Amino acid sequence: MTIKVLIADDQMMVREGFSVLLNAMPDIEVVGEAVNGREAVDRVRELAPDVVLMDIRMPELNGIEATREIIASEGTSKVLVLTTFDLDEYVYQALRAGASGFLLKDASARQLADGVRVVASGEALLAPTVTRRLITEFSKLADTPRLSASVRAQQYGELTERETEVLVLIAQGLSNAEIASRLVVAESTIKTHVSRVLVKLGLRDRTQAAVFAYEARLVTPG
Repeated sequence: MTIKVLIADDQMMVREGFSVLLNAMPDIEVVGEAVNGREAVDRVRELAPDVVLMDIRMPELNGIEATREIIASEGTSKVLVLTTFDLDEYVYQALRAGASGFLLKDASARQLADGVRVVASGEALLAPTVTRRLITEFSKLADTPRLSASVRAQQYGELTERETEVLVLIAQGLSNAEIASRLVVAESTIKTHVSRVLVKLGLRDRTQAAVFAYEARLVTPG
């Protein structure tokens, strides 16, 4: 099945370069482009792409707000944030807004295509070590309060002890295989636990689960 991609970036060279690289892949098709966040939201509504490559700094509506609107629309499009710096403070805000991960603009053709495929499949793009480093670095910089004790208890109180344990390990940056090894269970069992955690918490992917765990103070940056 062909993965439909929308590229949202105010730089024409970035849009054209990514379009050429992605259209060269047999399983990926760039179905549209947007030059600002507002146009990105409109184009997502029109084209229903599987993945949106979203620049953070754009005119009219920035990538963070555009991501928030796209996710709030309850469509199926996943957002992959584009950034120049891997420790950009805005990346964390984009993850909180619902992005499934981030990609550096200087990514190779293979990294770009693989990233699109990973996000389209419903997984988070970020490598575990990058997830941990990014969230640890910027969870303290979020512009909204942490979840209150009552909200934390209400939201993750439905998780079983094992599911809570898996959530903490996700937030620590472990992959499914690494969690399975740590808990001495089959990887398929961990996949089931992860799915249940996402459903119970109403989250889209493991990146969002990691953000939740930090904000709920199940784990703390360090």
